[in-house]
Amino acid sequence: MGVIEDVYEDLDTDVEFEEFEAAVEDKVEQMGGLADEETAAMLIAHELRDEEADTIADIEPGMNDVKFLGKVTSIGDVRTFERDDEDAEEGRVCNVDVADASGSVRVALWDDMAAAAEEQLEVGQVLRVMGRPKEGYSGLEVSADKVEPDEDAEVDVQVLDTYRVEDLSLGASDVDLVGQVLDTDSIRTFDRDDGSEGRVANLTVGDETGRVRVTLWDGKADLAEEFEAGEVVEVGDGYVRERDGDLELHVGDRGTVERVDEDVEYVPETTDIADLEIGETVDVGGGVIETDPKRTFDRDDGSEGQVRNVRIKDGTGEIRVALWGDKADREIELADRVVFTDVEIQDGWQDDLEASANWRSTVTVLDEGGDSAGGTAGGASSGGNGSDDRGAENTGLGAFADDGQKAAAEAVAGETADDGNDGGSGAGGESVGAGGAAAATASATEDVEFTGTVVQTGDPVVLDDGQRTKSVETGASLRLGEEVTVRGTERDGTIDADDVF
Repeated sequence: MGVIEDVYEDLDTDVEFEEFEAAVEDKVEQMGGLADEETAAMLIAHELRDEEADTIADIEPGMNDVKFLGKVTSIGDVRTFERDDEDAEEGRVCNVDVADASGSVRVALWDDMAAAAEEQLEVGQVLRVMGRPKEGYSGLEVSADKVEPDEDAEVDVQVLDTYRVEDLSLGASDVDLVGQVLDTDSIRTFDRDDGSEGRVANLTVGDETGRVRVTLWDGKADLAEEFEAGEVVEVGDGYVRERDGDLELHVGDRGTVERVDEDVEYVPETTDIADLEIGETVDVGGGVIETDPKRTFDRDDGSEGQVRNVRIKDGTGEIRVALWGDKADREIELADRVVFTDVEIQDGWQDDLEASANWRSTVTVLDEGGDSAGGTAGGASSGGNGSDDRGAENTGLGAFADDGQKAAAEAVAGETADDGNDGGSGAGGESVGAGGAAAATASATEDVEFTGTVVQTGDPVVLDDGQRTKSVETGASLRLGEEVTVRGTERDGTIDADDVF
């Protein structure tokens, strides 16, 4: 047995030996005698191994020709197009979606293969595909060079008409999913490599199995402004991609997002505040007991940033939540019940933990303070019908609010009632809430020391320590970029500095 046969025997490939041997001979000739048959055979074997994809999830844009097995999940119509060469025949293309247990991918069949697909392919067939992966119109696709049915192969995959969040897998396409809108973001613009401007926006949807971030591209970005938290929508013709280790559902030109009249329950699984640890990314929820005003600061690139702090409390403890960027514009008031998802737990002021809500996070107000505070206070003493009815009807997010996370009406009104105030219904309930708000305001005043870099001079001065920003009232003359420590009384997020050093 020669060296070419030896290398071929160790190679797990569908390429016939004669084809492999011819490729080795071509490689020897291409290298002009710089490689013998064994070296050339090893090079060809390495190229073939690179082409093998164990699963569809292993396929990435930019790879050389890949070969894989997949079960046909949908077959598109054959479309025609004009080629650049006016004398050339009309082109034909047919898109076929194939899947395995790891995900799915769109395969583009051209010309004769497209015509054969229309006549011979059926949903449920297993295909052996060879082609070139690339980033297509609606995500990853493979431009097929060769497609063959494989009657002996088995691919374990379930074809779904409608997905749930837990059913999503990397590479899935033609995804239809119904979920409750949890959060929406503003439209952002960016410059493409070709100089054109792109647009993107996000919303987050959830169902009984979990939640997923939906990314809306270009003309679909406007859809993010059409929906509000709590509405139920159906995402159509989406495709699944990965970002920072999390799956996202993307909507391109073919995709849709429409409001539907369906009941979808989403119950967030939050971590008790007492169990939080630095470095975790978690979901937390509770009643708002403090709110600070929004503050702005200048970033290193000259752009303006903004942040707002709120403090929430559950049955186990309380924590400050920093809302960055667009999150700082959310309407969150004292006594609101709020759930924050995907927040990062960091080391905050005076060894206190702090939750940071960034671009990945969602902010969902379960109950607004005016109704929940009055209802809770009244219900606590008299068990009024309004409170009972609301509790009986709540499901999903509402049920979560009533079950575990206490609004400031409980955190504030309950503490005030312990001091001797009458927690009756009606006007009495309102007076308890007002007293609690006053108590919360009073407790927000404290003597503090803060060290940070001056990111804004003037009135007020703004300091940033890398995790938090503080507004400072001071007559001291400070320079941009200078690191200083201030001591003084903090009220409503602003430090009235007695000492600056």
